[in-house]
Amino acid sequence: MKTFIATLGALSLASCASVQGDAGPSLTVATKPAKQLDMADAGVLFWNQATRTDRFRHMEDFYAGLEVAPAPHVRKLPKGEPLDAATIAKVDGYLEQMNAAGIMVLQDGKVRYEHYRLGFGPKQRWTSFSVAKSFTSTLLGAAIKDGYITSLSDPVTKYLPQLKGSAYDGVTIEQIATMTSGVKWNEDYTDPKSDVAQMLATKPVPGETQEITYAKTLKREAPAGTKWVYKTLETGLLGDIVSAATHQSLAAYAKQKIVDPAGFAGPLFWMTDLTGSNIGGCCLSIRLSDYARMGQWVMEGGQPSVPKGWFAKAGSPEVHFDDGYGYGYQWWTYPDGNFGAIGIFGQYITIVPSQRLVVAVVSDYKTATGDGLTAARRALWKTLIDATKR
Repeated sequence: MKTFIATLGALSLASCASVQGDAGPSLTVATKPAKQLDMADAGVLFWNQATRTDRFRHMEDFYAGLEVAPAPHVRKLPKGEPLDAATIAKVDGYLEQMNAAGIMVLQDGKVRYEHYRLGFGPKQRWTSFSVAKSFTSTLLGAAIKDGYITSLSDPVTKYLPQLKGSAYDGVTIEQIATMTSGVKWNEDYTDPKSDVAQMLATKPVPGETQEITYAKTLKREAPAGTKWVYKTLETGLLGDIVSAATHQSLAAYAKQKIVDPAGFAGPLFWMTDLTGSNIGGCCLSIRLSDYARMGQWVMEGGQPSVPKGWFAKAGSPEVHFDDGYGYGYQWWTYPDGNFGAIGIFGQYITIVPSQRLVVAVVSDYKTATGDGLTAARRALWKTLIDATKR
């Protein structure tokens, strides 16, 4: 999977950004000052593993962002029947192989297994990377239910008129939600000249986010709706659409539509770009238990925030890959009706509706991605699915 990584080098520039405008109810700028990193320490790819493991727990100390308070009514996660010893041994083996910091397994909303490693604990936050994309997608659903956005068939330019005349002119919201815009894009995180590396290094322009500014420079390579290419930019544009339509930051809207109804126990921190806008494609930080709460709430239908049946659509394959895998509205889809959110370095929310099962994992992979790590993840899911069949 091509994923969002090199942008974090550019995010070091964002660490000195100031948040502009009304932050909204229960919303504050991160209280700890963000640090300016030097070029030798500019991005995640250049951090050693010990540095990553430390910083993933408190990204708010290194990057600017917005923080919202926990839910006024926290969803309880009672203890369920523990997994058997043989399953726990297998799971712990996979966690070690994946260099995971924590796992929480819920079935019927009850905790069947919870384990922390790497010095991480239940009251600490861990960064999400592209798991944030599924949060932004959920806010898109909320904006449709609230009437801020009329339809997924609406053109992008209805909400982002700055993109008129660009490669995104004529592209619909649904097409960027499924990353099938046909706009040419390079998500290669090993290439410092790739689009994903350059997107947030763009000089800010008054009245538009850095994502919009960069999107205006792109070209088309295929008719809209005909080609899937993973593009972190497009989740950013989804976030920009939601913010433009609701007149709120993503963090403020998430407080109302995700944090409170899902019953998060801890505060949510979401990074901002140089313009003070939340980055829709990456980089929120919450507790492991709140990743699990998000998965449980999604599995239950996400009410009252999104249209009924939203996740049945968002979590089903609009784009089909090999072996039963695919992509929905910013959710990865798996065989047997399962779906989930994925972030580099091993961040996951996996939802198995048929077994009422949710698995949340946060990690510090030794590399951002890798075939062996993907295989370990899939073996972990199979072990848990087999052990929890009812």
